[in-house]
Amino acid sequence: MDCLSSPCCNQLWTISIWRLPTKLSPEKGTPEYDELMANPDKAYLKTVTSQFLAVLGISLVEILSKHSSDEVYLGQRDTPDWTSDAEPLQAFEKFGKKLADIEERILRMNSDEKFRNRYGPVKMPYTLLYPTSKGGLTGMGFPTVSQFNLKGL
Repeated sequence: MDCLSSPCCNQLWTISIWRLPTKLSPEKGTPEYDELMANPDKAYLKTVTSQFLAVLGISLVEILSKHSSDEVYLGQRDTPDWTSDAEPLQAFEKFGKKLADIEERILRMNSDEKFRNRYGPVKMPYTLLYPTSKGGLTGMGFPTVSQFNLKGL
């Protein structure tokens, strides 16, 4: 399996980068524990990720989270003639309409003042479950699974 093209492997590899420099709490009687008791600030700073690894981890998360401008999202197809059977076409059209209804409902709820978590002083709309997205880092949209290499999963 080509791990770099699998979304699951990418997430696991990125998470392991974050955990790489983490140290466990020292046990009593060890030199590390004595250092922790003598100078807790210095001992704590030794457990913090280095600036290089932090920037690397943040960059990886950002790159892996971006949507390309040519992505095909859930409920869409990149070719209109993906099948000639009427039944799957109708079911897919019905599914697409349900997704559009969900997106419309999210937009409506985002502008409703009774939902303070969406329409509070910060005006931070809920976007996580939007079915579609624009290109870039948006925090919304579900690309279709067919774009990913799922061999071995």
